[in-house]
Amino acid sequence: MGLKTFRPLTPSLRWTQLSDFAEITKHRPERKLTVTKRKTGGRNMYGRTTARGIGGGHKQRYRLIDFKRDKHGVPGIVEGIEYDPNRSARIALVKYQDGEKRYILAPQGLAVGAKVMSGPEADLAVGHALPLKRILPGLPIHNIELHKGKGGQLCRSAGLAATIMAAEGDYVTVKLPSGELRLVHRDCYATIGQLGNPDHMNVSLGKAGRSRWLGIRGITRGMARNPVDHPMGGGQGKSKGGGGWHHPVSPWGKIAKGGNTRKRKKYSNAFILHRRKK
Repeated sequence: MGLKTFRPLTPSLRWTQLSDFAEITKHRPERKLTVTKRKTGGRNMYGRTTARGIGGGHKQRYRLIDFKRDKHGVPGIVEGIEYDPNRSARIALVKYQDGEKRYILAPQGLAVGAKVMSGPEADLAVGHALPLKRILPGLPIHNIELHKGKGGQLCRSAGLAATIMAAEGDYVTVKLPSGELRLVHRDCYATIGQLGNPDHMNVSLGKAGRSRWLGIRGITRGMARNPVDHPMGGGQGKSKGGGGWHHPVSPWGKIAKGGNTRKRKKYSNAFILHRRKK
């Protein structure tokens, strides 16, 4: 689980830094646990572009991940660690005692042949899913539920882990990777361990073509456009907004850096004890 670099034989290889995929043990997905993934090209149901810079890319199939971990009391064995094109973390194929197979997010230290289990009686081991009330403070956790039975919603990306700070009454205080302190109900489930592939943040694609393989298209800078096309376009030289200083905004005038996007009266404000931004 690391990165590989290349000899600078071409300009793109000079800065390319990719995952070595050393932890991958299974190179073909379980066909029954995948479904067709249709490309949108950034268009909505009316064919209008709602997300710019999306299009093309290699064909992908979506892997059905078990975020709920609701197979309580049934032990399973990890059959393989796989690459998932739809997420930054790796996934693990688990075969349960009753013969059913499921994909779960693969934490660091989970190897082929390891035993995983979910439920209130599961051990405090990597890959096991338990209610928050059964997990000791200080242990790294991921795939945290916000509503009991809905499935994990927090800490699902590569290298992430949260920790339990305290427990009082019906709620547990969880510290998220962003630094936010949040109250989560004690009956909600979480999985023990830090997610794998922590070097994902250091990957350097090296060339524009590799972004296109991922379905990411290039976008012209607002400052390089004409005033009719962008609020920051026009002017003499590198000027924001026709010659005068202009705060960075989207083409529709919405503040692009540092603007508040969260609703002031959102219901979940009561569960946030300390925000990630002061």
